[in-house]
Amino acid sequence: MRVLFAGSPEIAVPALAAVVRDHDVVGVLTNPEAAKGRGLRAVRTPVAEAAADLIPETPILAFERLGAEAREAAAALKPEILACFAYGRIFGPKFLALFPRGGVNVHPSLLPRYRGCAPIPWAILNRESETGVTVQRLALEMDRGAILAREVVPLSGRETTETLSALMAERGADLLASVLQRIERGEATEEEQDEGQATYCSLLRKEDGRVDWALPAPDIDARIRAFHPWPGAYAELRGQRVNLLESEPFPEGALDAGGNGSAGRRDPGTVVALDKSRGIMVQTGNGLLALRRLQLQTKKPLPFREFANGVRDLVGARFH
Repeated sequence: MRVLFAGSPEIAVPALAAVVRDHDVVGVLTNPEAAKGRGLRAVRTPVAEAAADLIPETPILAFERLGAEAREAAAALKPEILACFAYGRIFGPKFLALFPRGGVNVHPSLLPRYRGCAPIPWAILNRESETGVTVQRLALEMDRGAILAREVVPLSGRETTETLSALMAERGADLLASVLQRIERGEATEEEQDEGQATYCSLLRKEDGRVDWALPAPDIDARIRAFHPWPGAYAELRGQRVNLLESEPFPEGALDAGGNGSAGRRDPGTVVALDKSRGIMVQTGNGLLALRRLQLQTKKPLPFREFANGVRDLVGARFH
C-alpha cells in the first residue's frame, strides 16, 4: 500500500522502519524542526532523521498546522492510508478524507484505558500490573477510534518510562505492521471501544518532578521511575537540587531485619542510614526508600556510595 507515515519522537522510529519494510512509504509527516541545546540549534525530529536514512528520496512534510497547504502536499503523494505513531497533532476531517483506506494509530496503552498524551508514565505512576499497546482507527475524537489490535504487556514494577517506551516502540511497530498487512488483504476486523471503561491521562509538567516525602515509599519509587527521563524526579538537600535517578522501596523495619540497627521513625525526607547493599535509606510517609543513583545539579550521575562519599554528615540530613 501507499502509506503516509506520521510520527515525531524516538518511540515512533521502529514503526517507521517496519512500515518501510513492507509498504511503499510515499511521505513522512512530522513536526517542524525545533531549537535545542545551549546554542538553540534547529534539530529535526527523530522520525525525520530516521526517514532521511531509510528512505532518503521520500518527501518529509513538516508543517506547523495541518491546513490547506499541508493537505495539498499530502494529496499530491496519492497515499492510500495514513499510519500514525506519536505524531503529536490532531487530524481534522478534511485531512483524514485524503486517505481512501482511512488512517490507523498506535497508542501505547490498552485502550480505552489511558487515553491521552502520556499513557506510559501514568501506567507506572499508578503501579499497574499490566499495560499494553493498541492499534486503532484514527477518529475525529482523540483515541476513540475502533480497535484493530491490542497486545498486553505485563509490568514487573521496576520499569522506567525510558525502558517501557523502548519496549512499546518495538511492540507497537510489530503490531502496526501486522494490522497494515491485514488491511491490505481485506482481513482486518474492528471492535468499538467501551466508553464505560475509558480513563484519561494528563500531560506531565516540569514541576511534577518534585518529590513529596510524605507519600508512601512505593508511590515515591513509582514517581522516580515514571519521571525518568522527563521531567525527572528531584528533591533539595541543604539547598542544592538533587536528581533522584534510581530507587527501591522497603517497609518500615527493613533496616532492623537486615541487621543494620534501628532506623527509628523520623520526619519524612530524613536520611536514616547508609546501607552498603541497598542504598541511602530515606524515611517516607510510610516505609523507607533506598536511593541508589543520584545526581547533584550540574554534576554527573553517581552510584549511591560515591554520592555519599561527597556529602558530609549525610545520615540525619533531610531531603526537602
